[in-house]
Amino acid sequence: MIKCVKTNGFEMEYLQFGSGQKTLVIIPGLSIKSVLLSAESIESAYSCFAQDYTVYLFDRKKEVGLRYKVKQMARDTIAAIHALGLKDIYLFGTSQGGMICQFIAAFEPSLVKKMILASTTSSLKIDKGSAVTAWTDFAKEGDISSLVSSFVDLCYSKETAAACRAAAIEAHKDVTPEELKKFIVLSKGAKGFSSERVLGRIKCPVFVIGTKADKVVGGGASERLAQKLGCKLFMYENYGHAVYDEAPDYKQRMMDFFDGE
Repeated sequence: MIKCVKTNGFEMEYLQFGSGQKTLVIIPGLSIKSVLLSAESIESAYSCFAQDYTVYLFDRKKEVGLRYKVKQMARDTIAAIHALGLKDIYLFGTSQGGMICQFIAAFEPSLVKKMILASTTSSLKIDKGSAVTAWTDFAKEGDISSLVSSFVDLCYSKETAAACRAAAIEAHKDVTPEELKKFIVLSKGAKGFSSERVLGRIKCPVFVIGTKADKVVGGGASERLAQKLGCKLFMYENYGHAVYDEAPDYKQRMMDFFDGE
């Protein structure tokens, strides 16, 4: 069920499902359209958690203004989590969502029980050749077909990209100017991102999952992040950046870590 939490400063939509006593909070990565438009698919993909967990997947806040850095995304998500009265959360963040999660766990160590960081980094260098720069430029030009195609190519393995490219382009043909503007703000929000000064504040057990074939943040980013945190690491070989959508054993790895001692 899609709901909306209201604070004094903003509104943030979220997907809630499951009926378990434990709380799983998912922070997704950058997307062209709101991930909540795929709520049914998300609920199906994470249905294995529905019995033991109540799952909350948070979108970014509705109105992001002209400037919205990752650190502020984290503070706003914390505010939304507190507004809902959530405590002792199991936290899972993918890509930009993983960047947000690092700040959440650093700013409020007592809030997070365990955390999984997926296909993410502790420092993102954005230059002319980076994925985020290419996506931002396509969005500014209004070239939705190239934007979606680049997303597919950089986020998935060759096999998956070939299979889903046409459907992805078709699904995004109705992207609005407002959605593109928000996407640009969110993508630019990752510019200059670094959590390295606050990683020492993270007290919960952490599991970093990456892929050596990551074309967005680079395969080495997950390895460096795990090294800095001194935490558990697992690296896939041949999947793309969105390995969390591709690898058939991914959710089981998540459950094993969250449910383990």
